[in-house]
Amino acid sequence: LAGNPQLRLALNEDLIVGKNSGSTSYSSGVTVDDINFNDCVNLSEWDHGRTLSFYPPDGEFIVLSYRMTGEFKTPFRIFPSIEEVEPNKLEIAVHIRAEIPDNHFGANVSIEVPLPHSTTTATCNVVSTPGATGVNAEYVSQDKKLVWTLKKFPGCTEQTMRAKITLSGPCTSQIRREIGPINMSYEIPMYNVSS
Repeated sequence: LAGNPQLRLALNEDLIVGKNSGSTSYSSGVTVDDINFNDCVNLSEWDHGRTLSFYPPDGEFIVLSYRMTGEFKTPFRIFPSIEEVEPNKLEIAVHIRAEIPDNHFGANVSIEVPLPHSTTTATCNVVSTPGATGVNAEYVSQDKKLVWTLKKFPGCTEQTMRAKITLSGPCTSQIRREIGPINMSYEIPMYNVSS
């Protein structure tokens, strides 16, 4: 945008903030636990019209963030498995299913799997379904983690990454506890997870 224009963003009028805000459980509105706004947002129109007014700062920024703890369907489901193939060798498989409709996709998807400190080597391979682009998986030895990235993860598809891990000693229950938790970050353009 040229100059520094004021922007106005109207949100869903059925948006309900807070679980105890007087709504019934049969409400068709979107319910969030809480919302945090960027400091640049002028909240004077928020309470009566669900409209955000702001002068955007330079560069990319987050206008608002929200938290939901109620029932909702996650856009991706992760199915990890670990198998001890030898006393000091593990095979890890991470299978991910996109639960979003096939006309949507996950963009800039990144999956990180922390590995035990005793990991000496790891090799990865990926089984991708058609439509996935920019797929890469690697072991980052200095951070002791697997990093799997996809530029595009189509909706209603499944992707799998397999890794063979070699440890410096035998795998114990303590070493197994060092695996994970799996962290996944993504963007889904033009898609609202919360209805």
